[in-house]
Amino acid sequence: MDLHDIIVQAPGRTCLFGDHQDYLGLPVIACAIDRHISLRAKKNTRNVLFIDKPDIGEQRTIDLRSVGRSAEKGDHFMAALQILETHGCVPGHGYDITLSGNIAINAGTSSSSAVIMSWIQFLVTAFGCDEPITNEFISRMAYEAEVKYHGFPGGKMDQYSIGLGNIIYLETGEDLSYEVFHKKLPGLIVAESGIPKETTGVLGELRQKAQLAINKVRENIPGFDIKQATRETFSIYMELVPEDLKIYFEAAVLNHDVTQRALLEFRKPTLDFEKIGSLMNEHHMVLRDYLHITLPLIDEMVEGALDMGALGAKIVGSGRGGSIVVLAREEEQEKVIAALKKAGAKDAYAVNVDPGASIIKSKK
Repeated sequence: MDLHDIIVQAPGRTCLFGDHQDYLGLPVIACAIDRHISLRAKKNTRNVLFIDKPDIGEQRTIDLRSVGRSAEKGDHFMAALQILETHGCVPGHGYDITLSGNIAINAGTSSSSAVIMSWIQFLVTAFGCDEPITNEFISRMAYEAEVKYHGFPGGKMDQYSIGLGNIIYLETGEDLSYEVFHKKLPGLIVAESGIPKETTGVLGELRQKAQLAINKVRENIPGFDIKQATRETFSIYMELVPEDLKIYFEAAVLNHDVTQRALLEFRKPTLDFEKIGSLMNEHHMVLRDYLHITLPLIDEMVEGALDMGALGAKIVGSGRGGSIVVLAREEEQEKVIAALKKAGAKDAYAVNVDPGASIIKSKK
C-alpha cells in the first residue's frame, strides 16, 4: 500500500447509562457525538512519523527504527505500534501527521481515546494489516493500547463507542457483545464544567471498592456474578458485604438495573424521550449519592438544566469534574443551553449522534 495523503477522523463520546460499570464487566449504553479529532497525514521521505498537535502545542517524532521497542507507561502511540506489529501492521515509510479537533480535553468526552482511534485507523490504512480491518478490530486495538497494554483501570466503553459509532449497548466483560442502535437523540446537549475530570485515581479507587464488595459475596457464594443481584434481590447479598463496602455494592446493582431498563427503551421502535430522560436522572442520583463523583458545580449544572425543563441530565465518565450530558426537548434545546451556561458551565452545546470513526480521504 502506497498512500501519500490520508485523512481520518474519530468522534468523541458521551455515556448515557453505565458509568462506573464497564470496569466491573457490566454493560453500558453510550453514543458517539459529532465532535471530532481529525488526523491528516502526508507521506515524507525522512523515515519518521512526525506528529504535530497544534491545539496543545506539542510535537513528537517517532523514528521508524525505534518501532518494536517496548512502550513507556502511558505512551499509547508506541503501545499501538507494538500491538499492531503483531497483526502485521509495520510502518514502511514516514509521514508528517497533524492531529487537531474540537473535542474538549479532560472533559469526559474521550478526546484521548479519539486520538488513539484516529492513530490506529491511520496506521492500518497506511500500512495494512493481516486481519480484516473492521470497526470492531480498530476498537479492540485501541482498547489494548489504551488500557490493557499497561494494565490501566478502565473498560471498553470509550474505544467501542467511538469505533462502532451510533448508540451502542455494550457488554463489556470477557464475552464481549454489543447492539448498535441507528437512532437519533434530538435535544442532546453536552455541558463542560471546566474542571478537569479525575480518571485514574477515581476509577482505581471505586473499582477496587466495588470489586472487594463483590469478592466478599463470592467467598460465600462461589461463582457469584454481580448480574445475578437485581434491585429486588440484592438485599439477600448485602449481609455478606462489610458495612464500609455496602454502598459500592448497592451502587453497582442499581446502575446495572437502570442500564437494563434503558436498554428496553432503546430496543423499542419509537423512543420515549421522557422515559429515557427519567432514567438518566435516576442514574445520576446513584452516581451522586452513592459514588460521590459529582461536585457542587456539576450539581448546579444538572439542577439548572432540569429547572429549565430538560428531560434528563447526568454526570459523565469518571467524574469529580468533566462534563454532563443532557436530554432536552428539541424545541427547548437553546434555552436549556443558556441555563447551563448561567449555572456556571464553561461551555454547553448541542450534539448529534455520530456514525463513528472513519476514513475521510486516502489518496495515492
